[in-house]
Amino acid sequence: MPLINLIPLLSMPGGSEWILIAVVVLLIFGGKKIPELMRGLGKGVREFKDAKGNVEKEIEEGMNEKDTKETPPKA
Repeated sequence: MPLINLIPLLSMPGGSEWILIAVVVLLIFGGKKIPELMRGLGKGVREFKDAKGNVEKEIEEGMNEKDTKETPPKA
Protein backbone atom coordinates (compact mmCIF):
# COMPACT_ATOMS: atom_id res chain seq x y z
CA MET A 1 0.00 0.00 0.00
CA PRO A 2 1.57 3.33 -1.01
CA LEU A 3 2.24 5.96 1.63
CA ILE A 4 -0.15 8.43 -0.02
CA ASN A 5 -3.05 6.07 0.73
CA LEU A 6 -2.13 5.87 4.44
CA ILE A 7 -2.23 9.63 5.08
CA PRO A 8 -6.06 9.85 5.28
CA LEU A 9 -6.03 7.00 7.81
CA LEU A 10 -3.79 9.03 10.13
CA SER A 11 -5.82 12.25 10.06
CA MET A 12 -8.03 13.45 12.92
CA PRO A 13 -11.68 12.39 12.95
CA GLY A 14 -14.24 14.84 11.63
CA GLY A 15 -17.45 16.07 13.27
CA SER A 16 -19.63 13.06 12.54
CA GLU A 17 -16.90 10.66 13.66
CA TRP A 18 -16.57 12.49 17.01
CA ILE A 19 -20.32 12.15 17.53
CA LEU A 20 -20.11 8.42 16.80
CA ILE A 21 -17.18 8.06 19.23
CA ALA A 22 -19.11 9.97 21.92
CA VAL A 23 -22.17 7.72 21.47
CA VAL A 24 -20.04 4.57 21.70
CA VAL A 25 -18.32 5.83 24.86
CA LEU A 26 -21.69 6.72 26.37
CA LEU A 27 -23.02 3.25 25.61
CA ILE A 28 -19.94 1.50 26.98
CA PHE A 29 -19.45 3.47 30.20
CA GLY A 30 -22.93 4.82 30.87
CA GLY A 31 -23.86 8.32 31.97
CA LYS A 32 -22.79 7.89 35.59
CA LYS A 33 -19.24 6.69 34.90
CA ILE A 34 -18.29 9.40 32.38
CA PRO A 35 -17.83 12.22 34.96
CA GLU A 36 -15.59 9.92 37.02
CA LEU A 37 -13.64 9.00 33.90
CA MET A 38 -13.18 12.66 32.94
CA ARG A 39 -12.19 13.58 36.51
CA GLY A 40 -9.52 10.88 36.47
CA LEU A 41 -8.32 12.02 33.06
CA GLY A 42 -8.10 15.62 34.33
CA LYS A 43 -6.08 14.55 37.36
CA GLY A 44 -3.71 12.60 35.12
CA VAL A 45 -3.20 15.57 32.81
CA ARG A 46 -2.64 17.88 35.79
CA GLU A 47 -0.05 15.52 37.29
CA PHE A 48 1.70 15.26 33.92
CA LYS A 49 1.87 19.06 33.61
CA ASP A 50 3.21 19.38 37.16
CA ALA A 51 5.90 16.77 36.50
CA LYS A 52 6.81 18.47 33.23
CA GLY A 53 7.11 21.83 35.01
CA ASN A 54 9.31 20.30 37.72
CA VAL A 55 11.63 18.74 35.14
CA GLU A 56 11.90 22.03 33.24
CA LYS A 57 12.65 23.86 36.51
CA GLU A 58 15.37 21.37 37.45
CA ILE A 59 16.95 21.66 33.99
CA GLU A 60 16.98 25.46 34.20
CA GLU A 61 18.48 25.36 37.71
CA GLY A 62 21.13 22.92 36.50
CA MET A 63 21.99 25.18 33.58
CA ASN A 64 22.25 28.19 35.91
CA GLU A 65 24.54 26.27 38.28
CA LYS A 66 26.72 25.23 35.36
CA ASP A 67 27.00 28.85 34.18
CA THR A 68 28.00 30.13 37.62
CA LYS A 69 30.61 27.37 38.11
CA GLU A 70 32.26 28.01 34.74
CA THR A 71 32.71 31.74 35.37
CA PRO A 72 35.98 32.21 37.26
CA PRO A 73 35.85 34.59 40.22
CA LYS A 74 37.43 37.99 39.64
CA ALA A 75 40.25 38.84 41.99
